[in-house]
Amino acid sequence: MAVRGRHRRYQPNRINRASLTVTAGGAGLALPLVGTGTAHAADVETWDKVAACESTNDWDINTGNGYYGGLQFTQSTWEAFGGTRYAPRADLATKDQQIAVAEKVLDGQGPGAWPACSQRAGLTRGGDTPDLRPAGGAESPTSAKSEGKAAKKPAAKKESVKDVQPQTTPQSRAGKARMYTVVTGDTLSGIADAHQVGGGWQRLYEANRGAIGADPDLILPGQRLALRGEGRTTTSGAKPQPEQKKKKQEKKQQKQQQKQQETKEKAPKKSSEEKATIGVVAPVSGSIGTPYHQSGSSWSKGYHTGVDFPVPTGTSVKSVAAGRVVSAGWGGSYGYQVVVRHGDGRYSQYAHLSAISVKDGQSVGVGQRIGRSGSTGNVTGPHLHFEVRTGPGFGSDVDPLAYLRAGGVKI
Repeated sequence: MAVRGRHRRYQPNRINRASLTVTAGGAGLALPLVGTGTAHAADVETWDKVAACESTNDWDINTGNGYYGGLQFTQSTWEAFGGTRYAPRADLATKDQQIAVAEKVLDGQGPGAWPACSQRAGLTRGGDTPDLRPAGGAESPTSAKSEGKAAKKPAAKKESVKDVQPQTTPQSRAGKARMYTVVTGDTLSGIADAHQVGGGWQRLYEANRGAIGADPDLILPGQRLALRGEGRTTTSGAKPQPEQKKKKQEKKQQKQQQKQQETKEKAPKKSSEEKATIGVVAPVSGSIGTPYHQSGSSWSKGYHTGVDFPVPTGTSVKSVAAGRVVSAGWGGSYGYQVVVRHGDGRYSQYAHLSAISVKDGQSVGVGQRIGRSGSTGNVTGPHLHFEVRTGPGFGSDVDPLAYLRAGGVKI
C-alpha cells in the first residue's frame, strides 16, 4: 500500500534540507541532512555539497574512470596527501577519512582542486577544520597539519607533496580534446546546447551511443562524451593514415550522415502526430493522495494548494507539457523543486524532489523527465506535490486535476 505523505507547517528555523543530487541519469538519491546553523568555509556540510556535485554523494564510488570516492580523488593525489595511511584508494576509505585528506588538499592547492564544484558548494580556503573521527590513524586532521608544520616527517616526503600534480576531477578535465565528462545534473540536451553541438542532443547521442547505451535519458557522472559527433578522439601524436583508409572513412561517414538525415526527416512527422494527440501527460503514474483545496491548519493558506501523488522515492517525474524551466533548486518548505512555464501561460510546479535533471532556462518537452520524487522539505513521507499556477510563485494556484483533464489526462 502506498504511503500518503502530508506536509507539515513551514518552520523556517528547522528546515530539513537534503543534499541535492542533480543527477545526470538519476543514478543516485539524496540523503537528508539537518541544517546546522552558521556554515564554515570547509565544514562537513560544505564537503557534503562538494561530494553531491562531484559524485552524487557516493563516498564509495569507483566507476573505473580514474577518480575515486565522494570527492573524486586521483590516485596520485590520494597518495601524495597521506591518504594511504587510511586505505589504498579513496573509495575504500570512510567519509571522515576522505574529508581529512581533502582538508590537506584544500590547504595545499586551494578550492581550485575542485574547480567547478567548489564554486557551487561555496568551498573556500581558511575555514574552520571540521570535527572528524577518521579511523585508522592516531591523529586528527588538525594534529596531522601541525605535524607537517613541525617538519617531523622526512624531507623527501615533504618535497613529494610540493611536487605533486594539482588535484583534478572529471569536471576540471571536461572539454579537452573535444570531449566532455558528464557531471552531476547533466542532460544530453543541456550539454548539446551549452557546447553548440550540431544536430542537437540527437546527434550527440548517436555519436556516443556505445558509451551511453539504449536510454539517452540515462547518462552517468564520469562518462566521457565526444562533442563534435566523433565516436572517439585521436591523440596529437598519432601517425597520419594512408589515403585509401581516409577515403574509406569519408565514404563511411557520408553513409552514416545519409542514414541520420533520413532518420531526422522521418522523426518530425512522428513527433507532430504525437503532439496532435498528446498535449498533456500526468507527472507520475500513480493514484492521488491529498487532493487540491483540502482545508487544514497544516497549510499557510488554510488549504492544500496542489495535489499529492504518494509515490516511492526515486520515481521518475515528467513535465506535464512542453515549456521552459524557470526555477530548479531549493524551494524552502517545498524542498527541491522544479517550476516550468508552458506555452499557454500556465506554470507547473513539482516539489519535494530527491533529484533534479534539468536547469534554469532549459527547454523541456511533454513527458520529459525533469527529476525524481522524494521527501525533501517539510513532509512526513515520500510523494510528489504537483501544482498548476497562473504565475511562477506561491499563491496563484488553480485546480491541477482540472488542468490535466482538460488536456486529455484521465486520473
